[in-house]
Amino acid sequence: MNILTAEHLRKAYTEERILLKNAAFSLQEGEKVGVIGINGMGKSTLLKIIAGAEEPDQGGVIMGNHVKTAYLEQTPALEETDSILKSALKGLDRQDGVLEGEARSMLRRLGFEDMDQPVKHLSGGQKKRVALVNILLQPVEILILDEPTNHLDSEMSGWLEEYLVKFKGTLVMVTHDRYFLDRIVDRIVEVEYGNIYSYPGSYADYVALKMQRQNMEQASERKRKSILKKELAWLARGARARSTKQKAHIQRIEDMLAAEGPLEEKAVELSSASARMGKKTIEVKNLSKSYGDRKLIQDFTYIFLKGERIGIVGPNGCGKTTLLKLILGQIAADSGSIEMGETVRIGYFSQDNSHMEESMTAIAYVREVAEYIDTGEGKISASMLMERFLFDGTMQWTPIGKLSGGERRRLYLLRVLMGAPNVLILDEPTNDLDIRTLTILEDYLDAFDGIVIAVSHDRYFLERLATRIFAFEGEGRLQQYEGGYLDYLRAREERHPELFGREKKSKKSEEQKKKEQEARRARAGAGTKKLKFSYKEQREYDAIDDEIASLEEKLESLDQKMMENATNSMKLSELMEEKTQTEAELEEKMERWVYLNDLAEKINAQDGR
Repeated sequence: MNILTAEHLRKAYTEERILLKNAAFSLQEGEKVGVIGINGMGKSTLLKIIAGAEEPDQGGVIMGNHVKTAYLEQTPALEETDSILKSALKGLDRQDGVLEGEARSMLRRLGFEDMDQPVKHLSGGQKKRVALVNILLQPVEILILDEPTNHLDSEMSGWLEEYLVKFKGTLVMVTHDRYFLDRIVDRIVEVEYGNIYSYPGSYADYVALKMQRQNMEQASERKRKSILKKELAWLARGARARSTKQKAHIQRIEDMLAAEGPLEEKAVELSSASARMGKKTIEVKNLSKSYGDRKLIQDFTYIFLKGERIGIVGPNGCGKTTLLKLILGQIAADSGSIEMGETVRIGYFSQDNSHMEESMTAIAYVREVAEYIDTGEGKISASMLMERFLFDGTMQWTPIGKLSGGERRRLYLLRVLMGAPNVLILDEPTNDLDIRTLTILEDYLDAFDGIVIAVSHDRYFLERLATRIFAFEGEGRLQQYEGGYLDYLRAREERHPELFGREKKSKKSEEQKKKEQEARRARAGAGTKKLKFSYKEQREYDAIDDEIASLEEKLESLDQKMMENATNSMKLSELMEEKTQTEAELEEKMERWVYLNDLAEKINAQDGR
């Protein structure tokens, strides 16, 4: 059942900056929607309009009777003199011991112990967590959340994820957390150049469906240009608008000429550029740091090697940022040492970009670092780089104070990369960066030949980036784990089963694989036993090429059907599911084909064929 409808929405701040133009949006009862898009495109504005916090220039929002909403702003404003607990309970219709107990439990999960502490002593991230508890406690039909995972560590994000999966109402949220989107939402909405596009399914489904939409738009544009070419030739032959039919024909040609083609997606890209690095990099020896009786870092030793991708994880307040500041030399260690190679050139992307001078234009801010930068493509000017980072000519001369929070983060990132560092130290780099920019940053880091050290709560980013994880465990102890984020989770569970309330997992699947490999080796027999196909394997070998061809044809047919049903969300979802299943069958057949062909070659070699 439809619970909210918004139609003919228009919102513009200037003639050049139109965030929404005749856009439509709706919510069904119980659905969970993720809103994505490039920073500054209007995601937060859409949420404000839905929540009633901002009025559109045109159009309106209609909600069902008695539908209540709760809205978490990107930067919530709290009463500074209130205690943490009072702020979490503020404005709630019900005030009793049970509700207070729920509030205390949520606050503890989000890292708060002293709940009588005044809000004025909290950081911006801590204030947002208090506001999040207040929103989650409200008995509403629609939850509207703007970047709810910002300033949450991995454990907190996991808790919120579970809470929202179980939430029975309707959810609409802006988030860049791709694991969050894949786990929670059943529809993705993208705000792009004034339009709103809707895609059924998770983030992974969105990526595939958007590509199909763009391919269809480009095919339609090619067809329009082809027809237009013929029609213009007809006009050139001297057509005259004498009859009604001819007048209509000419009008259709004029309409085709006036029609706008699909906007090509601009790429947020930057070729990897870094200064040369010598043999000596960063050597940390027996590093320790405490504040009072609290040990944040204890006896940490490590040599960072060229090309390494290090992820640092741990609960908020454990000392992750402190470790980065020690490496940067911004604070002094209690004991131990940090030695830097002479060629080390650090680029630091901090959590806080409040130091940006708001009156300065965006291009002046970038030019403070360099006018040109050397990349794999040669020298590129600051202005050209800004174009690639979606700062067009108008935006380049816009004062920083008029940019959105996400646009400022993107500009700050560009400034750091323009310094051509050979060591990148990133403190929560995914906060306030849109998914498009994150994807390109990840691609940039793939090509970056220096060292990357990243503190992040973004599980997708760490899995994509890290080859080694350092986790804060115990009092200031950093435990080393090999691999990405998922490898870290598995290894931690094996190392600390008591944290998960169960014994170590058996390695049945790995043992089964080992047995299968041993069976194959025994079957090969090193010449001691004659190889041959079993009756079943022979029949399978004879038929498998045709079966693979059939599955490939089926995939082609499904792709065609998806193109034909691009506007039918329900049918598209069914076809996507069938395609996923068919791809899995094809992959399984291909693996079996490799095994059977390998065995056939060995049999032929054995028999001298």
